[in-house]
Amino acid sequence: MKKQASAQQCFVCGVHNPFGLHLAFYEGEPGETTAEVTIPEQYQGYPGVVHGGIVAAMLDEVSARAMLGDGAPRFMVTVKMSVRYRRPVPVGKRLIIKGHAGQVKGSVAYVTGEITAEDGSILAEVESVLADIPPELRQAEQMDGDAWKVYPD
Repeated sequence: MKKQASAQQCFVCGVHNPFGLHLAFYEGEPGETTAEVTIPEQYQGYPGVVHGGIVAAMLDEVSARAMLGDGAPRFMVTVKMSVRYRRPVPVGKRLIIKGHAGQVKGSVAYVTGEITAEDGSILAEVESVLADIPPELRQAEQMDGDAWKVYPD
């Protein structure tokens, strides 16, 4: 699997964010992005359960990353996101996070994703609508050098 680039300070993938989750994302099948993580206790809501906002942040990130692979990367932002929390997401357990690219209509893309437990049970799902970042808002200088690159594991 091919590792995707990460930012330095992103909350979800940022390699230098001291408060971040430090997730590493990999391209699997075409249009699919995957990460594995074990969330520590400091990100819990109820005891033993990952805070719902953290769950949503991970699903938001994997959704956008599904559009980065499979050809030319497409940098997009979330326009709409619907999360279904099916079961409590446990802290301290290995989780698999996947994003799936869907239909694209011009500057808009429809994506899905999920967080599963090791046994394959779905813990949370997302359906998102993404839009291209307008060219005038993309700051190319922030994507150069160490700001956005593939960092070694």
